[in-house]
Amino acid sequence: MGLAAQLPFDHRFAGGFPGLSSQPLPTDADAIDYLTRVAAADGAGVEVSVAVAVDAFVRDLKATPGLFSALKACCILAGARTLAGALVPVVGDAPTNVANGFVEGDYTRGGATPGLTGDGTSYIDSGRPGTADGQNDHHIAFHSTTGCGNTWPIGVRHAVSPNVYTLAGYTFFSRTSSALGGGTNPPAGTFGTSRSEPGSFNTMYASGAVQNYVAPSLAAVNDDTHFVFAFNQSGAAYKTTGTIAFYSIGTSLSLEDLDTAVTNLITAIGEAL
Repeated sequence: MGLAAQLPFDHRFAGGFPGLSSQPLPTDADAIDYLTRVAAADGAGVEVSVAVAVDAFVRDLKATPGLFSALKACCILAGARTLAGALVPVVGDAPTNVANGFVEGDYTRGGATPGLTGDGTSYIDSGRPGTADGQNDHHIAFHSTTGCGNTWPIGVRHAVSPNVYTLAGYTFFSRTSSALGGGTNPPAGTFGTSRSEPGSFNTMYASGAVQNYVAPSLAAVNDDTHFVFAFNQSGAAYKTTGTIAFYSIGTSLSLEDLDTAVTNLITAIGEAL
């Protein structure tokens, strides 16, 4: 990798050295806005190579109509120089590192398994209530670079039955108490659920084929928020020790297209750093 690619994306020579070379820079306005906010949290801009990967990710999402706009709470937990930068949201409200449980040493910005690694105790409150998205118009997804074991790495259960709007490493729910099993000790990859109609929902297990599961939806009963690295069951439960490099919550979307964009992003960041 050349020197220019290792410069902060907002450096005066980030586009290359005069008379010697040139290289692409981020162009998407939403990507630049996100990268600028990350730079403020980090104290310095990420490398051009990382910034270009983020720019490509946002443009990939926008290439599928409705995909980028479906993300209502989303963090890239990789690439940023610091944990504070990693917790800057791409869109939506900033998540809360509950009781400052995660520390800098839990975060790996690049390499083979980038992401934030759980310790079985710490978790993040996404700030996104389970009732914020429609009963029949929602998704939840995460990308793990290690697998998350037999835990529930993201989701919420409202105070009374049914299980609502949840995802686990091995079992999937979507506004229903009916579940679709995915398997034990899940490997790395993208996991997600998406519901766009009342009678069934889609699931993705470890970047695999999308499956449709018939289960009528039921309404959420309170505004409890989704947790990440744990499952909000009137408090954090089933906390994971896996590494998560991305999560998103929002309205319904194509899990296949999301997986493609996220996998390309995390691979590019790993190769860049």
